[in-house]
Amino acid sequence: MRTFRRFGRAAPAVLKSALLLFLLSTGPAHAAAKKTPPVLPPQETGFLNRTIQVQGVTYKFQVYLPEDYRRPEPVDSSSKKAKRETPKAWPIILFLHGRGERGSEGMWQTQIGLAQQLRDHPERWPFIVVMPQCPLRHFWTDPEMLQMAISSLDQESREFHADSDRTYLAGLSLGGYGAWELAKLYPRRWAAIALCSTGIFWSYAPDRWREVTTLPAEYARRIGRVPIWLFHGTDDTVVVPRESELMYEAFKAENGHIRLWDYQGLHHDCWTRAFNEPELPRWLLSHRLNAQGLPIHDNPAKPEPQLPAFAERIVVPLHPVPLKLPPAVLDTYVGVYYDSNNVAVATIQRQGEQTFLRNAQGDVMEIMAQSTDTFFYPTGSLTRLTFEHDQEGRVTAIHLRDDRHEELWEKRK
Repeated sequence: MRTFRRFGRAAPAVLKSALLLFLLSTGPAHAAAKKTPPVLPPQETGFLNRTIQVQGVTYKFQVYLPEDYRRPEPVDSSSKKAKRETPKAWPIILFLHGRGERGSEGMWQTQIGLAQQLRDHPERWPFIVVMPQCPLRHFWTDPEMLQMAISSLDQESREFHADSDRTYLAGLSLGGYGAWELAKLYPRRWAAIALCSTGIFWSYAPDRWREVTTLPAEYARRIGRVPIWLFHGTDDTVVVPRESELMYEAFKAENGHIRLWDYQGLHHDCWTRAFNEPELPRWLLSHRLNAQGLPIHDNPAKPEPQLPAFAERIVVPLHPVPLKLPPAVLDTYVGVYYDSNNVAVATIQRQGEQTFLRNAQGDVMEIMAQSTDTFFYPTGSLTRLTFEHDQEGRVTAIHLRDDRHEELWEKRK
């Protein structure tokens, strides 16, 4: 009995030792059995190759991710303290290209329009952008092409955690034809729409013009108050400006929310200018969908049940109204200007009341005064040339600015 009692008193200590030995012997194997989260490589950004299969056909296309896009990191689900990171919901744009970018290689649509601005000004466009490609034998208005476009948007929205309340639609020319159809088919999908050089009267379906008195109103009633911004060149002979005018008038009559900017003097390619408008991406982001799928201004402090009716039409001049400067002032700008590599890059000359710039290649272009010191090219270029002066008022340099960079050219005798 004494032995039994001694053993009974020692039992807790013995059990503790046995348990410790068991844990030490099985601990590494137990730790190895735990599921550790996989280490994923950093998410690639920029223009990425994608494919999608619709009705047995595989299509190549592109998706653009901003440079600061980050996917959520995986976590150890076995840890009680671990909380799965909620991924940032990114705004997303579905962009439909024009007729000239059709093909099957999946990349040609990244050369113009919105895609060009993603390269030139990525800081302006904090969006995921889905860019499907229409095959050569098709048009965007074909039902199977509309299905392919919306399926591409759905696929990339899931993969990259897009914000369903900030989904936008953009298109140009032929792509605008398709975008109007998607807007009509899915009116509760879009927070805002931007379209260039397009309409609903397709060049390959001239009979649609027979419905000119009724068709625009049908689209306006179906799409409702989704905010739409239309851009068109006044000299467009491919898709006549009347197409955008008809849609503007129809939405205005139906109390829609529409803007139309007519670019004076531009032809079919007004999309380069339109997508380069700094206001455009800000305008898109100023709209989102509410819980009922209705577009509202993205202002949590002042929630609205729906956007108010709105109609705005503006004629955008090709260039500013030139300022007439006296020849004596123009003469102060005459001279040769050199870049930082001591290369003569600009020679300013005056002929009568006109001023010209000859570049390093020998090309001569007229420049016109926007102010007493700043000149522009009458071609509609966004480049501005500002003449700088010293304390005595003598011209010392030209400061060149465009929408992408700046240069300083010094004046020398």
